[in-house]
Amino acid sequence: MRRIPLAAAFWTMCGTAAAEGAPQAAIELYVDTATRQIFAEPGPGRQRLGKFVQAADETAAPMAQTPAASVAAAPSAATSSANPGSPVATTVVSGKPASSAPKAWYEKLAIRGYVQMRYNQGLDDGAKDLKSPGDRFIGRDQGFGIRRARVVISGDVTDKMSIYIQPDLASTPTGSSTTNFAQLRDAYADLWLDKEKTWRIRAGQSKVPYGWEDLQSSQNRIALDRADALNSAVRDERDLGVFAYWSPAVAKERFSYLQKSGLKGSGDYGMFGIGVYNGQGANRPDRNDQLHTVVHFSYPFKFANGQYLEVGADAYTGRYVVSTGSATINGATFTPRVDAPEEGSTDRRVAAHVVYYPQPFGFQAEWTVGKGPELDVARRIIRTKALRGGYAQLMYKFDGGFGSMIPYAKWQTYRGAAKFDTNAPKMEVDELEAGVEWQPSSAIELAVAFANMRRTDVSAAPYKRIDGKLVRVQLQVNY
Repeated sequence: MRRIPLAAAFWTMCGTAAAEGAPQAAIELYVDTATRQIFAEPGPGRQRLGKFVQAADETAAPMAQTPAASVAAAPSAATSSANPGSPVATTVVSGKPASSAPKAWYEKLAIRGYVQMRYNQGLDDGAKDLKSPGDRFIGRDQGFGIRRARVVISGDVTDKMSIYIQPDLASTPTGSSTTNFAQLRDAYADLWLDKEKTWRIRAGQSKVPYGWEDLQSSQNRIALDRADALNSAVRDERDLGVFAYWSPAVAKERFSYLQKSGLKGSGDYGMFGIGVYNGQGANRPDRNDQLHTVVHFSYPFKFANGQYLEVGADAYTGRYVVSTGSATINGATFTPRVDAPEEGSTDRRVAAHVVYYPQPFGFQAEWTVGKGPELDVARRIIRTKALRGGYAQLMYKFDGGFGSMIPYAKWQTYRGAAKFDTNAPKMEVDELEAGVEWQPSSAIELAVAFANMRRTDVSAAPYKRIDGKLVRVQLQVNY
């Protein structure tokens, strides 16, 4: 099968479309600006041609009489199992422009989601007393649990506005002995400010652009939980606010490719972003009439050999109001005072990240420093103290007839407050996790990991530090 010039293929499709009668399912086509080849998926360096449908059988004879009407083979954005990141052949057939009849807004919406089921098995006595903010199924008397049950409704309602709504059906309210409550995670609208869709305003409850791993969906994350140093900045990674994002065409295409190619990208939160938000965490009202401000930068570089490297930095500042309660430490019971009870305590951090995508070897790391409210046990007061921490992760991606397999090892550390917990106790974390994620198909992922944890139980005084080892298993189904 021979390739044909782009112009011939394009005008053949248009000419064939004119002779077509009944509308068929349309596909979007893209052209590589360097090679002039046609693709069925977006990707770096590709421009959108429009929507086309396959030609009917009755038009095949006239097409066969025209040399330019030959079927063209071109690479697509799908990755080759033998060489991750390289294109594989696909066939582009003649077609016609899709029907111009406008769709109702509800016809433009898509529904997708995923479910994660977990099981943790302690390997020593210490594992029974472990508590982790990232996994409520760690600890004593635990069995199977549903960690995530997400449903996403999203779509372009108009040319200028997109919506995204995501509830989680597996939430557990604080202090509740019952699991699997429904709770809102995302509910926002993207308002596009230009025709090229490089500038947008995001309004509603959404992820705060602080930390690369926090922006990466748990559906795509390799390690089972996010690192505490970064995740302790924003509860549930989300808050209610308004953010402005700018993604130039090159960055936008790369962000999209890194997600769709299976390289575990974090998504398009702009090459540059800035915004304001309440600061008290998702599904919680503001408590001091003072907004947090965040600034975000991230850029994915592409090398000549196709390797991607993403680097960036984030910063936020604001004042956070800590929740206080009675605590018993060293035989004494007290309720700590707060250095700034009404306006809130100083809360500011900066962070940097680097991600060398697994093609096949990969590496990612983040580090954060800052100041925030923390319990001073000796003085029985909550005051502003320094914090620091981060993580480093190695991974290697295998692709073959068995699907995709990514072994990984992750180390993390954190010295700073758990500001979202009552009294903002100090959290000390040193953890090493090693495991493997296997994805036999796009619908199923299985992860198995060993974890050696040393972390503070910040859920209740006297805030003991616990050491424990455990095996963790997660089954994820995507739909």
